[in-house]
Amino acid sequence: MTMTRFGLLFVGTLATAALACAGDGTSGPPDDNGNGNNGDGTVSFAASVQPIFTASCALSGCHAGLTPQVGQNLSQGQAFSNIVSVPAVEVPGLMRVRPNSPDSSYLVHKIQGTQGTVGGSGARMPLTGCCLDQAQIDIIRTWISQGAVNN
Repeated sequence: MTMTRFGLLFVGTLATAALACAGDGTSGPPDDNGNGNNGDGTVSFAASVQPIFTASCALSGCHAGLTPQVGQNLSQGQAFSNIVSVPAVEVPGLMRVRPNSPDSSYLVHKIQGTQGTVGGSGARMPLTGCCLDQAQIDIIRTWISQGAVNN
């Protein structure tokens, strides 16, 4: 059986997606101990949080490009200023990310699927692919708990 280039590309893309969704209980770059921190317990936005957004959220038609959903661009270089201390569109009484308070951060509710408990709407994020695994959610929650610093 021979495969066309398209067929190989399609199979490769499916395999990559399957591996990404399977998860291995770790997240973040290998040099951050796999737990999202820098070895001192501090979670880095650039090294640990942004890669999660880039892989799962900052996609064409989602939270990237010229017209990101709900005006929330999670692309590298845009995400921090689009989420920290910015009012949530779906629940204006909440911030997308409220530093030091993950449970008062609408972004956390959207990735946990608990948005309805705070008056929000819509589906759990991300819509495409897989939901974030618990390790990824924990990285984001810890970063917010530590003050949501642009580090």
